Amino acid sequence: MLINNSYKDPELIYRINTEVGSAFTLIERIKLGGIGSPKLHITGSSLEIHNLLILDSSIKTCNIELRPKGILVGFQVRLETYLLIIPFYKLNLYKGKAEEYSIYKDHYFIKFKASKNDIAIHKYIKKILKFKVKCLPTNIGDL
Repeated sequence: MLINNSYKDPELIYRINTEVGSAFTLIERIKLGGIGSPKLHITGSSLEIHNLLILDSSIKTCNIELRPKGILVGFQVRLETYLLIIPFYKLNLYKGKAEEYSIYKDHYFIKFKASKNDIAIHKYIKKILKFKVKCLPTNIGDL
């Protein structure tokens, strides 16, 4: 779900919290070593996101926030903030090219650059994958 999060709306906050869970408390954030990603430079995106990004002539960047049941991918266009809400069960994360990651949800996707020197980005992606594995339900074959 791609939403405009520029204005405070209780209904919108409720929808976000039901999809990916409410934000972590301060103590949980410290225990996790932070829940936000460094600034990520966008190299490609789906048509809906691309149509928003071309409205602004500045450098295209995004960030990721970890939530208990998913992630929020946020980016700004002009003075408005947009969020791509991705629950873990719909999250697909790929490492396509040598220096590029892709995040997919249904027909939405965002590709961003991560060079060898960006160790913080690689650690954050590993943190997301570990959290996804913890939050997914067990398979019937595991019982």
